[in-house]
Amino acid sequence: MALRLSLLHLSAVAVLVSFSFLFRSGELATAPGACVSHDHHNTLADMFPNNATGVLNATLAIIPIPLETARRLIPPQYGILEDAYRFLVPNFLDGMYPVLVQAAHDHDVQFRAYGITLDDFSRVGFEFPFLDLTGDGYSSFRWAPSQLITATNDVAIDGSSAYGTAVSPGEFEPLCDAYRWLSKNTTYFRGSSISSSEFVELEMRRLPHPALNPYPLQLFKNITNQPTFANATSCDNMIRLFNTTMSVGEHAPVSVRGSVKARVFPFQGGEQEWTDVYGVQVATPFIENNYLDCRTLRGYSGTGGPGDSYIHGDSFDEL
Repeated sequence: MALRLSLLHLSAVAVLVSFSFLFRSGELATAPGACVSHDHHNTLADMFPNNATGVLNATLAIIPIPLETARRLIPPQYGILEDAYRFLVPNFLDGMYPVLVQAAHDHDVQFRAYGITLDDFSRVGFEFPFLDLTGDGYSSFRWAPSQLITATNDVAIDGSSAYGTAVSPGEFEPLCDAYRWLSKNTTYFRGSSISSSEFVELEMRRLPHPALNPYPLQLFKNITNQPTFANATSCDNMIRLFNTTMSVGEHAPVSVRGSVKARVFPFQGGEQEWTDVYGVQVATPFIENNYLDCRTLRGYSGTGGPGDSYIHGDSFDEL
């Protein structure tokens, strides 16, 4: 099997210890009367029982901002690997930096070996990729300073907060899916804090052809497979797979264009709006290695190439 987890894989015991403080009795089973998601079920739980696995259905969109603004928002100790994103998108606007907004629904998240299943939850936030966290001038990391997460899911909130992310408990529209349909081609998503004025709202229209999207799918594969951190005390290594039946054929990623409105950290100055925002909507199963020492990921290259964001082989055709 070509999926490479040797450097990143934690033993089952180590992961369970890392997770143990998050899982509380009574919070692991779906509550009676809970709404039902239309997302695909977790196809990886049996194959990787000693890892956290699940399904992420998401809108992933790129917002170009001035490099000067990015440098002001991103902590100064982390260099920006401009060559890395220009390699993927050679014609990316001069003097600009790609911020990712991710509006996602986490579904059927499991730790199969220990019979652990989390309630579904939604989340949204702005993420800052292509950062030189370890100082090797090569390995791209993604800074996720803040998130809105479903207010009723304490496990998800605590899990994200443990990385140093500023988490605001939120309400989401829709409740149980990655977006709702406004019309045949237009989708809507909104996350709003229940304790502050923070919110993120996306309205996206599906494009008739991927060629109309200025950003190749490889850019989104790369960014979403970069290790994520907040205060760099630990890193989250989520491996998202893009070639299962969940995201090929009739379920292939769909290019979108639309607008994003937000009032959320680290952006300042009140409500902001970005128009002509391009991205993709895609569901991917994932394998997750939590609370890794970021230094162990120095030289990491698993940002979307064969063996990292793909599973190969006939035995995986039905995933």
